[in-house]
Amino acid sequence: MLDYKQIEALAKVIQEGGFERAAQALYLTQSAVSQRVRQLEETSGQILISRTTPPQPTVAGKALLKHYQQVKLLEEGLSADLPSATKTQKTSFAIGINADSLAHWFIAAIDPLLQRMDLLLDLRVDDQEQTHHYLREGDVVGCISTEANAIQGCRIDKLGSMNYRLVATADFTQRYFPNGLTQAEIELAPAVIFNRKDRLHHHFLQQVPGILPKDFPAHNIPAPDQFLQFITAGYGYGMVPDWQGQKLIESGQLQELAPEISIRVDLYWHCWNLTAQPLQEFSNQLVSAAKQILTD
Repeated sequence: MLDYKQIEALAKVIQEGGFERAAQALYLTQSAVSQRVRQLEETSGQILISRTTPPQPTVAGKALLKHYQQVKLLEEGLSADLPSATKTQKTSFAIGINADSLAHWFIAAIDPLLQRMDLLLDLRVDDQEQTHHYLREGDVVGCISTEANAIQGCRIDKLGSMNYRLVATADFTQRYFPNGLTQAEIELAPAVIFNRKDRLHHHFLQQVPGILPKDFPAHNIPAPDQFLQFITAGYGYGMVPDWQGQKLIESGQLQELAPEISIRVDLYWHCWNLTAQPLQEFSNQLVSAAKQILTD
């Protein structure tokens, strides 16, 4: 039989990044938290957490933490269905999300929930091709991802699409691409990409005839607003979503480097396949609102 106070101690150590901060969050002594984690390891017969800085869950620890988070969601759903139940804790969701979705549409989509639900969000921001790894590892209850196939034990819903174009200022284009996009000029012109996991720029170049997307110089700017600022300031060229760049293109502040090509990124919502009312309500609101905001 699992002792959920012991599992809660394990979860807090991981969440807070150490035993001391976990003890403060649980209003316990550090030795009490350590004892609970040790007892849990003895009961399970496995090491559940690496004593590193910060501590990290082992494979067995991740499985146990995922189970604990799912049980918490089910309990919160049960409390919502029992009128006489007294709710003492806020519902907390860990969500994997890409930066462009967070900057563009995510908050607007869930605003009605934030208005009426006692909800806390723990957002894990990464490239849209990477966020589903958080879900596979059990670090989040749901994620926004480009992964089109359902992860085992999870539901999947199509959200919509975001369209990206390769753009730069007129001065930058004249300086680095006077003859259009060529292999030689791409190897010299500074690009702007989100981070080293971002493959969108590479995917675009693969569609340009005669271009082999080898290594190219690039700024790594992992923030949507600053990403665009680097491009509008003439420091580089890069992939900008239509919601952010369309008006700048129409005004002439930016121009497309290959107007005949754009990248459409389909986004999907993945989450644990649980009947927990808070998660179901969150998913339904997110999916419904995203379909109204995003390109179909």
